[in-house]
Amino acid sequence: MHRGKGMKFVGDSRVPAVRKPNIPKDYSEFPGKTEAFWPNFLLKEWMVGAVFLIAFLCLTVAHEPPLQRIADPTDTGYIPLPDWYFLFLYELLKYRYAAGDFTVIGALVMPGLAFGALLLAPFLDRGPERRASKRPVATGLMLLGIASIFFLTWQSVDSHDWEAAEKQGEIREELAIEIDETAEGYQILTEQTCLSCHATNLQGTPGVGANLLDNPDYTVEEYIDIAKNGIGEMAGGIFKGTDEEAQILGEYLVEMNEQAAEAE
Repeated sequence: MHRGKGMKFVGDSRVPAVRKPNIPKDYSEFPGKTEAFWPNFLLKEWMVGAVFLIAFLCLTVAHEPPLQRIADPTDTGYIPLPDWYFLFLYELLKYRYAAGDFTVIGALVMPGLAFGALLLAPFLDRGPERRASKRPVATGLMLLGIASIFFLTWQSVDSHDWEAAEKQGEIREELAIEIDETAEGYQILTEQTCLSCHATNLQGTPGVGANLLDNPDYTVEEYIDIAKNGIGEMAGGIFKGTDEEAQILGEYLVEMNEQAAEAE
């Protein structure tokens, strides 16, 4: 460009004059150091993923899932347990300042701070060093988090009553009888909160309530006495109904036991 002669466009090196196909670079000069993303690297990733997927499918076929009985919202004695990857959070809620009045702290605040720190780690520690020994703060926090997760998971598994949980969750054989939930006797059981221990199918909860369909020799009077005065681990005074309701309840349970005996 010359003064007084105007401006001339001489070209822009950033725009290619001839479009060329997108051909990956030749990495033969750098063996073992780098490779093309497509198809070399991506193919290896797919192969590793396929191996893990096939191994997981074989595992599901070889080992049956630990199924339990159908969830019963009236069973207040059942102790649920989350999957293994949430056991550390489950155990955290047992501690004093993470449970009860402080549940919000254990359920939201503490996990939120921990996982939020992981998301912010690249922005909080921007040092050029890659060795763990050269980044003591980040390494220390990561080791602390891993150790906490391992300890809480182990503590949760060690303190859980697995035998009681297996009995509570076992799939019991259902009797071939129909339970009419509109029956007057069943309604009395519901109103008196008897089903919280004896379950909606009247077959009881292991370790909590007895099976009400396994007493073919009980009479109406015996059922009335048990409802008012209790038996075994069942305390008396739980039944708050009238004498008429107790009579209806006793007759209902005798009838249901007769049907259960015939079904067997």
